[in-house]
Amino acid sequence: MSHVFEPDVLREISREAAGLEFDPMTRTLIAGLRARYGDHIAPEDPLKWVWSLAGGITGLMTVLHASLSEYLLLFGSPVGTEGFSGRYRIDIYDYVLAGEMWTYRERAPGARIVSRPGDDTLLAPGHVKGVRLQPETWLLEYGRGAIPTCLPMALGDSVFSALDGTTILRTVKVYGAMTLRSLLRGKL
Repeated sequence: MSHVFEPDVLREISREAAGLEFDPMTRTLIAGLRARYGDHIAPEDPLKWVWSLAGGITGLMTVLHASLSEYLLLFGSPVGTEGFSGRYRIDIYDYVLAGEMWTYRERAPGARIVSRPGDDTLLAPGHVKGVRLQPETWLLEYGRGAIPTCLPMALGDSVFSALDGTTILRTVKVYGAMTLRSLLRGKL
């Protein structure tokens, strides 16, 4: 399966934006991504933000790329949030742009892992973690693998807890439109 994005390149681009105030951070990040990946990055300006409710983690996201094999999004919260990562069949990379992401794992219950601007983490297939985003934390998130397998977790809280049809519809519409756009360009 061919991938457009490389984790090391995303790390470099993220570090250029890390630590900046919100607006300059997003502008720097998007400019760097578009310079490297061209029209694989959504052309929307201004960015379209959508609620994300998954595993108890509530925040805002803007999807920058979506296909059957990859997604790239900007996610975060100005007030902070906490919850469960979910257990996936894909690799999920998080690049911290602002704030702090605290995580912990079953194998080391007393250890808090703190990730700050410029840091990145990998959630490998089959693994899970508890997550806490401090206020004003923003991440570039990259998923690689069979992306449709993530949709039950991505939409679960909206369907079963919040009962928020608007968020479900907007999420499906954004992911579906971007995936169709990728498929029409020959990208799985």
